[in-house]
Amino acid sequence: MIIGIGIDMVQVQRMNKWMETPGLTERYFHPEELQYSMINGNNAVFSLAARFAAKEAFGKALGTGLEGIELKDIMIKNKENGQPELHIFGTALRALEKKCTDPSVKIHVSLSHEKEHAMAMVILEKDSRTAN
Repeated sequence: MIIGIGIDMVQVQRMNKWMETPGLTERYFHPEELQYSMINGNNAVFSLAARFAAKEAFGKALGTGLEGIELKDIMIKNKENGQPELHIFGTALRALEKKCTDPSVKIHVSLSHEKEHAMAMVILEKDSRTAN
């Protein structure tokens, strides 16, 4: 059963400005996200923009936005086949637990970018056989 859907779009140019400001990307991105994105060289800005959109989409899927959530507590990590996975901990995990106490909640994420925009969609799903 779907318990939340969120989608967000980010202008890639916004991430260019963030990358030029010392310490700003470290404020919003998990160190592993930054490391992965920087490996992409000139495409790092697209990677970061899509990841930021995923963070915003997660807040929308929760139905609460990102208030009280540290954005570094939401991390996009790619599997070996390139498929993105959304990992949460700390403040983000507590926000999800507040919405749904079922520990089997699955988080689905999809990222995309082209030219000037990056976007992400997040779906929160729980097993319909569980009570909560």
